[in-house]
Amino acid sequence: MAGAAGPGTGPGAAGGDGDDSLYPIAVLIDELRNEDVQLRLNSIKKLSTIALALGVERTRTELLPFLTDTIYDEDEVLLALAEQLGNFTGLVGGPDFAHCLLPPLESLATVEETVVRDKAVESLRQISQEHTSVALEAHFVPLVKRLASGDWFTSRTSACGLFSVCYPRASNAVKAEIRQHFRSLCSDDTPMVRRAAASKLGEFAKVLELDSVKSEIVPLFTNLASDEQDSVRLLAVEACVSIAQLLSQEDLEALVMPILRQAAEDKSWRVRYMVADKFSELQKAVGPKITQNDLIPAFQNLLKDCEAEVRAAAAHKVKELCENLPIEGRETIIMNQILPYIKELVSDTNQHVKSALASVIMGLSTILGKENTIEHLLPLFLAQLKDECPEVRLNIISNLDCVNEVIGIRQLSQSLLPAIVELAEDAKWRVRLAIIEYMPLLAGQLGVEFFDEKLNSLCMAWLVDHVYAIREAATNNLMKLVQKFGTEWAQNTIVPKVLVMANDPNYLHRMTTLFCINALSEACGQEITTKQMLPIVLKMAGDQVANVRFNVAKSLQKIGPILDTDALQEEVKPVLQKLGQDEDMDVKYFAQEAMSVVAQRLRKLDLPVKDSDEPSAPGADKNHFLRPRGPGEDAGKVSRDRAARVASEAAVEAAQLGVGTQPRSGPAYQLCVNPRETLAHLEIVGLVHFSQSRD
Repeated sequence: MAGAAGPGTGPGAAGGDGDDSLYPIAVLIDELRNEDVQLRLNSIKKLSTIALALGVERTRTELLPFLTDTIYDEDEVLLALAEQLGNFTGLVGGPDFAHCLLPPLESLATVEETVVRDKAVESLRQISQEHTSVALEAHFVPLVKRLASGDWFTSRTSACGLFSVCYPRASNAVKAEIRQHFRSLCSDDTPMVRRAAASKLGEFAKVLELDSVKSEIVPLFTNLASDEQDSVRLLAVEACVSIAQLLSQEDLEALVMPILRQAAEDKSWRVRYMVADKFSELQKAVGPKITQNDLIPAFQNLLKDCEAEVRAAAAHKVKELCENLPIEGRETIIMNQILPYIKELVSDTNQHVKSALASVIMGLSTILGKENTIEHLLPLFLAQLKDECPEVRLNIISNLDCVNEVIGIRQLSQSLLPAIVELAEDAKWRVRLAIIEYMPLLAGQLGVEFFDEKLNSLCMAWLVDHVYAIREAATNNLMKLVQKFGTEWAQNTIVPKVLVMANDPNYLHRMTTLFCINALSEACGQEITTKQMLPIVLKMAGDQVANVRFNVAKSLQKIGPILDTDALQEEVKPVLQKLGQDEDMDVKYFAQEAMSVVAQRLRKLDLPVKDSDEPSAPGADKNHFLRPRGPGEDAGKVSRDRAARVASEAAVEAAQLGVGTQPRSGPAYQLCVNPRETLAHLEIVGLVHFSQSRD
């Protein structure tokens, strides 16, 4: 707002009377003129505070003219201003003075930025409701006329959104003028104006008299639906819904349906897409008779459209279309006129089309009943369940409960479950992985009893799969199942089967037992973990394979926070101490890590901890395996090396965090790494003394 009103004019005089209490207001007013955009924006957002301080009269006579004169600014400032003015009626003296807000909003409705114009129109619509009928014709209607006849398209597009709010309360003579202006905008030379008029056509039609709708709106709708710009034609489809709700069946058939049939076959796919997207609303607006005669054939064409986007939009509406059909004769219409086209979409080349269909097709089972579902729909479900697109499979599995309600769990198990099992045992591991990810969802759909009978063994079989990714996913799957079915189910059904694997001859399967315990311990709670899982983990500490032993240490570290203090002190600590003396350096390292966690937990519980229970230096060997000490090696040197390494790491960390950047007295130190040694050494080298001051 640089170049705005001078310091001696405008509302800036608020703080000129020497009243210190108005000083903050004076600051806000000064910020309205500031060159900094952010300061102007902050001040605009506090405009109501300024208005309250100035009072209603000075707001009308000084603040609003000031805002109107300085309307040129950054878009974000103008947007905030347009939003603020919509709530300003009370601050200018109430409805009798609401017209004072029109000049700045009129200017904002003509700016180039669309978002600002839309917000200004929204505020104008809000203020129009606060005008009296006399004030509306005296102030608001002339504003609409000025915008509608403006030189720039920006003002004419804004005017399109204001006709419907001023028309109902205007006199008959003024109504005729308003309709004339709207007709002019519908045939404007600028496509943006015609688009704006088309988008408001349905809204305007709702406030008109029925005769005017037939004589004026329908011809406008016909012209817009035949516009050369497809962006205008597709907006006319939206207006069709509102217009159809106002007309009788005879008028619909004669005036609207020819245009709608034309739109459904439009050369532009965007127009056809809009017809498909609005199909359910159109169906409700025109009624069952026209739906049967005109909309069903149009819908068939949309389902086999050459553009995938159109087919996907139509597929989304299949269930709604079928639900809205009259109950009498609905089954026949679906079976003869809709289902053949659905069968073709099941094998569509576009995955978005198949996914859209899969999200709604299961709902047809409740409409068609048990026999038709088993005979006609189940084969389609099976085909989609085997689809290569994961989203299609997920949409089918997600809606199995719809089919379950109709055909029953037994029939479902005989038809769809074999396909699921087949996929679960597929030779391609990625297919198996996809089914595992859906299993918790499927379990929730089918219930615990059916799951135990049909799918439990499948979930356990995945734990011994030859692909690690499958075993890992199966472990996570068990955790989600426990969260869904509860700890009692886990204790009786899952945990015993998992623990049996601890004796498996294959060490990979024994490790899977440990992974399962890690995942299940938190879900199962302390009691099950301590009584059933912990003994198995401790027993596996004596395994012949080092990989199993160090995973025992990792498992004890994982479940340590869940166990009670007695188990930690009497059972876990001795085992970890033993593993800490293991001949394998990996086992020793992970045992040391676990021992640190256990010691930390015991310390929190105020239990005595021996120095030997945790590493001698804090954080020692965080990033390196422990190096076994050879016979005759100097123990003191090892300790010094370890201390040097920790000090080295601390120094690096301090440097990264900026520690020690302040000047200090005394000798400076230099960190040197000797590459000839296995471990880093901190060589303390006395250097020069730096002065306390800095340039």
